[in-house]
Amino acid sequence: MSIFKKILTGALVAIGLGGCIKNDLPYPRIECNITDIMVDGQSAPAVIDPQTRTVTLTMSEIADLQSVEVLSFKVEPENCRVDGLKGNLNLIRPAYATLSLYQDYVWTIRADQTIERYITVDPQMGEPVIDVPGRRVIVYVPKGTDLTKLTVTSLKLGSPAATVSPAIVGVPTDFTRPVELVVTDHGRSSLWTIFAETVDATVTLTGVDAWTRVAWFYASVAKESDAGFEYRLQGSTDWTKVEDVTKGSGVISARALHLSPSTTYEVRAYCGTDVSASQPFTTGTEAQLPNSTMDLWWKDDKVWNPWGEGQTPFWDTGNKGATTLGESNSQPTADTQSGTGYAAQLKTEFKGIGPLGKIAAGSVFSGVYVRTDGTNGILNFGRQFSERPTRLRAMFKYKNAPISHVGTDSRFADWKGRPDTAQIFIALTDWNAPMEIRTNPKNQQLFNPADPSVIAYGQVSYGSSVEQWTPLSIDLQYRSTSRVPKYILVVCTSSKYGDYFVGGNGGILTIDDLTLEYDY
Repeated sequence: MSIFKKILTGALVAIGLGGCIKNDLPYPRIECNITDIMVDGQSAPAVIDPQTRTVTLTMSEIADLQSVEVLSFKVEPENCRVDGLKGNLNLIRPAYATLSLYQDYVWTIRADQTIERYITVDPQMGEPVIDVPGRRVIVYVPKGTDLTKLTVTSLKLGSPAATVSPAIVGVPTDFTRPVELVVTDHGRSSLWTIFAETVDATVTLTGVDAWTRVAWFYASVAKESDAGFEYRLQGSTDWTKVEDVTKGSGVISARALHLSPSTTYEVRAYCGTDVSASQPFTTGTEAQLPNSTMDLWWKDDKVWNPWGEGQTPFWDTGNKGATTLGESNSQPTADTQSGTGYAAQLKTEFKGIGPLGKIAAGSVFSGVYVRTDGTNGILNFGRQFSERPTRLRAMFKYKNAPISHVGTDSRFADWKGRPDTAQIFIALTDWNAPMEIRTNPKNQQLFNPADPSVIAYGQVSYGSSVEQWTPLSIDLQYRSTSRVPKYILVVCTSSKYGDYFVGGNGGILTIDDLTLEYDY
């Protein structure tokens, strides 16, 4: 056989054998995540949920959702291929981006935009109904109003840049028939229809929100100047007028203070000599936080727990994570203001050896430490609670320490040497379940006070030492008087940015005697 034939035969054999070789090695599974994103018109940091692969963008009123420019984004790992996040996005409906590295991962990009819309007329009775999808508006006026020359005193049906044609604000207009308006926003026009309807009653009680020692009243009235509320114990003959009444266009509201808990009252609204039907309401209880004195603790191996052995927990700590590399850094202490019982002593300490360790902030929170993910924690924030306190009080001491560790987040790279900060905060939410907190940067999820499910929030922070027992007070700021909480979250920590493994070794927050108050 010639040399040429031998080479050709060898090549054919190799080809034949190559056709039989099968690659059974699986591709590695490396998940791609969006870790940061910024778009034009964004009004708050993006909410990124790696579990559901969802990004929620809070957009300003002026932003055009049909053309949202992506300014920047970050993904992890950095070599992930990204399709769908360049240029402009149409976020009227959710958009989708695909991240790829061996496998494809589809992410959903949503926009959350709140546009304030309103209309007032003179005279007006109660709040208007603004149907955005149907582009219909209903305004209510007192019986006897001349609808042939009803004046619109203010109007906004789109973004601050929207125009309305014809211009009817300040112009007496015939509302005996529906009035049609063209609203032009971002170069696109839509037709809105406004209806005016008369109301027989001059005063109508529209809402009662009963808290514990406070109640909020709402009513529609024909004339705000001589309108208000009065209340009494149910069955009593004497009415008490509410002094501080807020008046708007056809509506009034007020707050009754210093009520008794678990008590039934009745309230009515008045306008001149006319009164509405009365409505009963019952106040809530002055519920307190279990183990609010921090007297109950028990130790399970190396882990100190802030509840009595065999009892139902309300509070928990990060000790289960801290003790993987050392001792508990949230412990009971006999150093109390009263000299009896215990307080919670929360220490920021470095756990581990060199690069194998991390700074651990001492903390106590209402919820559950679920498990440790490597050297990171997974927690459930919140305990069931349905009352509406107005304030949290407590006693505390604080030993400040300079920040000694700054973690891996680049935002804190130059913070070393700055004073650390202790923080106590309280939130009331209407979550459907406790919130899962994850400190692992790969799928991090932390509490955000701007979460729409947060009904009320308040916090205090301390960036310098407070050597003596000192009272603290946190007023709760409510977003709504009518939403009823499902969960309460109280967090006390010796390092505000401990979730990012940023803190000062040796800082100590001591907290005791937490009390909820219910009056203003």
